[in-house]
Amino acid sequence: MSDPIFERIAIVGAGLIGSSIARAATAYGAAGSVSLYDASDDVRARAEGLDLGNVTATLADAVQDADCVILCVPVGALAPVAKAAVAHMKPGAILTDVGSVKKQAAEALISADNGAVLIIPGHPIAGTEQSGPEAGFPTLFKGAWHILTPQDGKDAVYADAVQKLTDFWTALGAKVETMDPARHDRVLAITSHLPHLIAFNIVSTAFDMETVEEGEVVKFSAGGFRDFTRIAASDPVMWRDVFLNNKEAVLECLGRFSEDLAALQRAIRWGDGDFLMQEFTRARTIRKAVIDAGQDSGAVNFGRNQNGVKDGG
Repeated sequence: MSDPIFERIAIVGAGLIGSSIARAATAYGAAGSVSLYDASDDVRARAEGLDLGNVTATLADAVQDADCVILCVPVGALAPVAKAAVAHMKPGAILTDVGSVKKQAAEALISADNGAVLIIPGHPIAGTEQSGPEAGFPTLFKGAWHILTPQDGKDAVYADAVQKLTDFWTALGAKVETMDPARHDRVLAITSHLPHLIAFNIVSTAFDMETVEEGEVVKFSAGGFRDFTRIAASDPVMWRDVFLNNKEAVLECLGRFSEDLAALQRAIRWGDGDFLMQEFTRARTIRKAVIDAGQDSGAVNFGRNQNGVKDGG
């Protein structure tokens, strides 16, 4: 096994992503040691029994000797957590995150900059609908994209840190790309955030329809609706913060989606089969492109396995 990328990493937030990073970093030798902290007493207690690393009683204990600190907390909590972490980090250490919204995340992290740490925001596009430390598994990031949004105009030391963080995520199995934070948020608004919003809404609509009993919705759930319920089972705190912190990009996508949905509504109302065929055929070719790009499997039932489909925010 090759030398670890970081001698010691600290993970703040021991949920699905945090626990998966801990497991992967240990399994693939990307870190010499792992320390974890979570603000929840219950989560810390559960994490201690999972062999995820050294679960500490305080945030300071977790981060003080770490070469890289990874914040795995909701975007809305990043600013205070980053400030608390930086106060105890050693000079030259890397501070990064896993937030699904990068413009606001970058601003939150940079607001905590004391000039001694190296701040490199990031986002692994991987996940499942499960949450909590028990949900993590080491292969979560295999083949997934990890987006880094480094700051412009930094020196060679910063560039070396970006490369080291790239090497770390590559060791975990991810494909790494750098991107401007605002562009990241526009891309993720259509590929992740809007689909989740639609899933939350359609599941709620199904249970609110007066002409359908709740028991019937559950009993006769077809594959499409089951997929929506899977996505809608995602962490509500995380997704609340995503929409509140990426509202401009989401509202722009939602406006376009509403226009396209209205066009389909008109086609159904007026029996325009040609238009429906045109749109459905185009959508089918996009599905093939996703499979060809390695972003999903073409196997029966969409290649789902016991760990669930990667569906990161």
